[in-house]
Amino acid sequence: MAIQIDWKNLGFAYMQTECYLKCEFVNGSWGEIEVCQDPHVSLHIAATCLHYGQAAFEGLKAFGRKDKSIAMFRPRENARRLIRSAQRLVMEPPPEELFLSMASKLIQLNRDYVPPYETGASMYIRPCLIGTAPHIGVHPSENFMLIMLASPMGPYYKKGFFPVKGYIQEEYDRAAPRGVGFTKAGGNYAAGMMGDMDGNKKGFPICLYLDAASHQYIDEFGSSNFLAITRDNKYVTPASQSILQSITNTSLQLIAADFGLTVEKRPVRVTELADFAEVGACGTAVVITPVSSILHGSRVYSFGKEDEAGAMLTRLYQEIKGIQYGDIPDRHNWMYPADAA
Repeated sequence: MAIQIDWKNLGFAYMQTECYLKCEFVNGSWGEIEVCQDPHVSLHIAATCLHYGQAAFEGLKAFGRKDKSIAMFRPRENARRLIRSAQRLVMEPPPEELFLSMASKLIQLNRDYVPPYETGASMYIRPCLIGTAPHIGVHPSENFMLIMLASPMGPYYKKGFFPVKGYIQEEYDRAAPRGVGFTKAGGNYAAGMMGDMDGNKKGFPICLYLDAASHQYIDEFGSSNFLAITRDNKYVTPASQSILQSITNTSLQLIAADFGLTVEKRPVRVTELADFAEVGACGTAVVITPVSSILHGSRVYSFGKEDEAGAMLTRLYQEIKGIQYGDIPDRHNWMYPADAA
């Protein structure tokens, strides 16, 4: 029986699909990839992921493309970022080829849940690496589990590519210098929830965090990198050891250079907000969310119109989406066929 899904009205929420995949590292080696239907895992009550935060995850997307193929956007970069996260959290890094093989197999087994090209939706893939060995004392796990689920997804924000208002959160810090802010550790997101919820209660969908050491430099939004377009056509994004290196952001930087913009990845003082013509939040889930204004204390910084994204952010957004869906040539060879591994 054909699956009945309202593709064009999907939200950014979990939907159970045919299966998820699991692979375990036990006795010093990775085992076979397992196909699982029951969306639950069994863990020892003393597993290190539960007590000591040995947990990291990734997020990437697969697209039903114009030529009827299915391809992932830069999955090898996600595999490499998970390796960096694992190394920092004293976990066993899954090999790149294992990661790619699991992602390809997951898509093939859940092919009916990949949104068709014309819907504008995508399949979101969520790998998660956790420590599973039991330890009561603070000690890294010897055993690990890599799980990978897939779910069809619509836009992260209900209105999609539409400006939102931002708020600089100074009551709570997102990540400390020389900490784990550059990793995609689960605990980073738990640490940011209170600050984000505080901003939401004040009427702001998105919060911007400053560096924890001095509160003078922009770090990133709660779940997305910060980017700005200057009035003299520069693409500016912060350089900080506390920031997750967004694959979307690095891709947008290359596209910006293709468009002739000067790309500057450097420390960005919060006072520079006054100099920016356009501001956006970028990441896998949102691609780009235009930010129309940012409140900092009693001062409001405005960027263009409240109801319309700026011209350059729009152009960048359309370009990366065009590459993902196969509407324009993949000149950087970013798209990875789902049946390649």
